[in-house]
Amino acid sequence: MKHIVVVGAGMGGLSAAAVLARAGLDVTVLEAHIYAGGCAGTFFHQGYRFDAGATLAAGFNPGGPMQQLAQEAGIPAWPVRPEERALSVHLPDGATIERWVDPARWKAERLALSVRGEAFWDWQERTAELVWDLAGRLLPWPPASLDDAWALARHGLSAIAARPPGVSATGLLRDAFSHAASHLPPDEPRLRQFVDGQLLISAQTTSRHANALYAAAALDLPRRGLAQAEGGIGSLSQLLVETIRRHGGRVLYRHTAIGVRMQSGRPVAVVAHNGSSFPADEVILNLTPWDAGRLLGSEAPPRLQRLPARPSGWGAFTVYAGIDSAAVPEGLGLHHQVLIRDPLGEGNSVFLSLSPAWDPTRAPSGRRAVTLSTHTRLDPWWSLDKDDLAFTARELAYADRLLAAGERVIPRLRQAADLLLPGTPMTFAHFTRRAHGWVGGFPQVDLLRSFSPRLRPSIWMVGDSIFPGQSIAATALGGRRVAHAVLRSIGCPAEAPALSHRMAQDPVP
Repeated sequence: MKHIVVVGAGMGGLSAAAVLARAGLDVTVLEAHIYAGGCAGTFFHQGYRFDAGATLAAGFNPGGPMQQLAQEAGIPAWPVRPEERALSVHLPDGATIERWVDPARWKAERLALSVRGEAFWDWQERTAELVWDLAGRLLPWPPASLDDAWALARHGLSAIAARPPGVSATGLLRDAFSHAASHLPPDEPRLRQFVDGQLLISAQTTSRHANALYAAAALDLPRRGLAQAEGGIGSLSQLLVETIRRHGGRVLYRHTAIGVRMQSGRPVAVVAHNGSSFPADEVILNLTPWDAGRLLGSEAPPRLQRLPARPSGWGAFTVYAGIDSAAVPEGLGLHHQVLIRDPLGEGNSVFLSLSPAWDPTRAPSGRRAVTLSTHTRLDPWWSLDKDDLAFTARELAYADRLLAAGERVIPRLRQAADLLLPGTPMTFAHFTRRAHGWVGGFPQVDLLRSFSPRLRPSIWMVGDSIFPGQSIAATALGGRRVAHAVLRSIGCPAEAPALSHRMAQDPVP
């Protein structure tokens, strides 16, 4: 039996592990922390359960990434409830735009925002249909071999031939090398602000820089089976852990991988910090490229060895708050984005998520859990790493910005709080083990920027650094993609013997 070792119990690693375990392989997941999920985990503190990073989950629509994962992993149902409202976006001028899940309500809302913007949304929805279809085919993007290029051409041409009405091949080619702003009408600042806010949280950049094809798909997440996870976003990862174990796999916490033992250019074992060694025919790294390079050392491929010392993307500053339920305005939605001014990030844009009133596991009786976050550059924080006074002053200033923004949503936020817990990029670096606290993956400005998941023979990478990037749905899809690639590489394609036979024997309702 082939031995698979997955390093890191994030959404991508767990998704790959669950599919491979159900296919009958010997799977071991090594996780440094005491719970699964990484940035999509939920932690417990003073009676509250806070989502560490990701708070929105999509892909639960029929045929969507999470349904496909459930089918292949043998998961009867996800612990989620569908959402009516994806998020409320609070613009700098004081207006609030509701991103409804229902198509008719969403169209009425966006027409009220900008009639001239309807052409943009028409382009976005039609293009997203094709992009999500392509992603669902588990395309080998970017191609790393002639076989990848052939598979890409075959599936790509098939999808383009069946493209939605109004989507032209020349338009798709143009969009592959242009930015989302090219489709926005000029002199519509409120529409641009609305789009920029959503792209920052889904593509890590704004419309002037976001690749048009990626942006179309990212903006479509509210239409892709948006749901609220019962018990917090980490319940999705926990269910995957239980699924892996049910299929005979192992998930080991407090096991930090410190090296990969190689022989004749291929892995033979993964070594943990406690001296344990785990035999490995295939290794899947649910790590950032920086952390993967550090783990592989001299065996890292050239691209990992050439990485800059520190990622150029984003970190996150967060405030986790426990508040009195009475302070929450009646009928308030669970997710909000507050836009203060350009440029976005650094407290000028703040995302707020509120635990559901119907979920008593998230907070003590009569209380609610709130997560506030903003994008922040890494360098200014790390430059103060040895200056405690300056670091604390910056931390307090950022916390004040986030709470002030949050008071646009919950006016009595500070007065109602019995707990205020800040988190910096250092916090994320410590608890998620992501290099320098880098989160969200690469800003999606170029379709070719993503890493190929195959780092070298029998060593793979999953997570938000490979296509299709960040989000629960995208990392789960990327994990499935790598699981299928591993099965093909060992001569057991997912389309045939191992997986399909087990799916026939162990159907999912």
